[in-house]
Amino acid sequence: MLTIKRLSLELAELLVEGAKQRATEIGVPMCISVVDESGTPITFTRMNGGKVTSATIALDKAYTAAAARKATHEYNHACVPGNLAFGIHTEVGGRLSTVGGGLPVAIDGDIVGGIGISSGTPDQDMDCAQAGIDHLNSALQARS
Repeated sequence: MLTIKRLSLELAELLVEGAKQRATEIGVPMCISVVDESGTPITFTRMNGGKVTSATIALDKAYTAAAARKATHEYNHACVPGNLAFGIHTEVGGRLSTVGGGLPVAIDGDIVGGIGISSGTPDQDMDCAQAGIDHLNSALQARS
């Protein structure tokens, strides 16, 4: 039998809240996806003005971060011609994202989900994803 630690809807909503706050601060409406540890969607928000195409991209970034337990920008550095990982973005039906903006979500050292952000530049997406994680961590520390 396996014991699986999974991100709850309540905690997923905290991730979205933190990411939305940062997106509002920088003036870029984002698409924000949060998935559980297997990459299955928990919640999704498309801020007013978030790009239509970014909805799918945000989900794929969150999926990659959670299922692979690695930030999407880490794949970007490895997925270049000549490297052994080149072409990884074509795997899993093309769902593995190599564009910055997807981060795994860890609680007590366990990956419990992923957050994916899209609509800005990769740096803006990464910033908002990190803001979501920081907001979650602050909320968890306040509860302790």
